[in-house]
Amino acid sequence: MTTTVGFIGLGTMGYAMAANLLRKGFDVTVYNRTAAKAEELRALGASVAGTPADAVRGRNVVVTMVSNDDSIRDVYDGEQGVFAGVAPGTVIVDSSTISPELARRLADDAAGRGAIFLDAPVTGSKPAAEAGMLVFMVGGSADAAASIEPVLLAMGRRVIPMGPNGSGAVAKLAHNTIVGINTAALMEGFAIAASGGIDGASFLELVQSGGGASKAAELKGPKLLSEDFSVQFALELMLKDLRLSSVLSDKLGVPTPLLEASKSLYQAGNAAGHGSLDLSAVAKVYEQWIGRPLAHRRQDNK
Repeated sequence: MTTTVGFIGLGTMGYAMAANLLRKGFDVTVYNRTAAKAEELRALGASVAGTPADAVRGRNVVVTMVSNDDSIRDVYDGEQGVFAGVAPGTVIVDSSTISPELARRLADDAAGRGAIFLDAPVTGSKPAAEAGMLVFMVGGSADAAASIEPVLLAMGRRVIPMGPNGSGAVAKLAHNTIVGINTAALMEGFAIAASGGIDGASFLELVQSGGGASKAAELKGPKLLSEDFSVQFALELMLKDLRLSSVLSDKLGVPTPLLEASKSLYQAGNAAGHGSLDLSAVAKVYEQWIGRPLAHRRQDNK
């Protein structure tokens, strides 16, 4: 049977994911609330739907990638939502970062319509999405995930089963807690170094050569040095994920002092107007506190 894909949500990540599906030869129908983004994909061969229901009709795989729980409810539950158009046997993949409770509810609703729901958020920000190098963490039927693996691997490099529905969402929140803390830790280290007169480029070279090496240093260190805060993953979305993780950890009874400290830092960045910038713009909070750029350039380093 030919695999046909309905793709809903063409933001920073979703646009790149849908484009990769089209480049790999999949038959894709797209929907986005901002229609111009969908029209851009028409040139790559996409069909453009006017509603989520239209995007999923006649499709045997559906992928959704939107920003938060409220947007997911609108996309799935509206009069012209996913559930209004989905057919029995369809595999629905949600790659958004949402609460585990909502993921499990969507799985139950899908099952009631004879469809299969997978909560399958991804790791990797904009560059990984563009390169087709995302990693999917999947909650739900491992057999269903295996059946659509070619679709997932057209957008990513690995598919990791996490357990029953909701497990993908839990794994993503746990993972993004680490990402948020690591990025905050990197900027705090830079704040100490800059305040002590250390050249930023020299300090990043040290970090990447020592025990402080991390994906955060690899991805966000160069952005900091070039003062480039264009979005790979928005600060406001990281804050949203940390808030979800905080709620989850409270329900699980897990003490999370580092999560709470980092969440407060991103809240400060968002309140200062940096929410639409890359999450590395949390550096601007430290710069305000110390009164100098974190990407300090020592003048006597030759």
